[in-house]
Amino acid sequence: MRTRACTEPRRLCVLVTVRWRCWWWCGWAALLASCRADHACPQTCACTRDSATVSCLGDGGSGLPPRLPAWTSTLILRGRNVTTLPGGAFAAEDGGELPAAFTLSLSANSIRVIEADAFAGLPHLRLLDLSHNRVERLSDGAFRGLRELRTLCLNETLAPEAAAAELSAALAAGDLRSLHRLELTGNRLRGVPLVRLDAFQQLHQLVLVNNSIRNLGRENVSVLERQRRTRVYLARNPFRCTCELEAFYWWLKNGSQCADATLLLCAEPEARRGLAVEGLRPEDVDCLNENLEAVSYVFLGIVLALIGLVFLMVIYLNRGGIKRWLTNIREACRDQMEVYHYRYEQDSDPRLANVAV
Repeated sequence: MRTRACTEPRRLCVLVTVRWRCWWWCGWAALLASCRADHACPQTCACTRDSATVSCLGDGGSGLPPRLPAWTSTLILRGRNVTTLPGGAFAAEDGGELPAAFTLSLSANSIRVIEADAFAGLPHLRLLDLSHNRVERLSDGAFRGLRELRTLCLNETLAPEAAAAELSAALAAGDLRSLHRLELTGNRLRGVPLVRLDAFQQLHQLVLVNNSIRNLGRENVSVLERQRRTRVYLARNPFRCTCELEAFYWWLKNGSQCADATLLLCAEPEARRGLAVEGLRPEDVDCLNENLEAVSYVFLGIVLALIGLVFLMVIYLNRGGIKRWLTNIREACRDQMEVYHYRYEQDSDPRLANVAV
């Protein structure tokens, strides 16, 4: 009885020990698996844990990396020939979000299509660079979920076929309330692609250099005047310096929101090509003076036409006297010519000359 009583506790202790060791090994295995997943780096990329940077360049592969380390703070993809950014294109190893991602550079990847929620897995993204791509289709929800985005670079990104309206809709629907800097250099834009500029209360810098902007309408100027903190860059645009530029001209002269105002040059009309917009005279952009000048030319033409009409009427009413005067002149000229002819005949005949002597 003692032996049986002594062996039962031993079996119980052994069983507890085995179970405890199993749980211990399973915990370590799970921890190692999680650490391995957390540290995993895509095969075609280079990872630097110290700076939390993942670089995926074109010489190492193509397309988007399948999964990214959860610690990724800066992701650089360049020359990867990524034609489409689908929804949820950027996710961690477990398929979730990348909470530590602050910078995403996608320049020079031949991107043509950006679908809705393409950046949904990057809730804390601060900088997004999509420059030097060929975007032809931009979904309305392309920038959705980027509430903390501060800098958006779209330099030389829109293909000629891409409508500026798509960009305007995508920016309006993106909920970019924290956006500080928007770069849109070299996209052949003809105007400001922000439907409601006042919706971007935190916007400090709007770069529209090297586009096809000829004028900023009165509505855009009024919105910019209310957004005093926004600095606008407009150099290398073909401005049409006519009276339609009046509101924009006075906005440049009376304010300091245009950071590169001294670099704005006229492209039209030909007489003002190369002149600085700020250097124009007020009368050059005054529509009232231009209209008055046109009216004065029209009035001068009417006056000259009336004078010509009166002259013709005078001639018509005095046609009889004018006819007699012309007849008398003709007869006088004929008599004079006959006298000259007679004298010439006498001087040319020597016999007549002897008779006369």
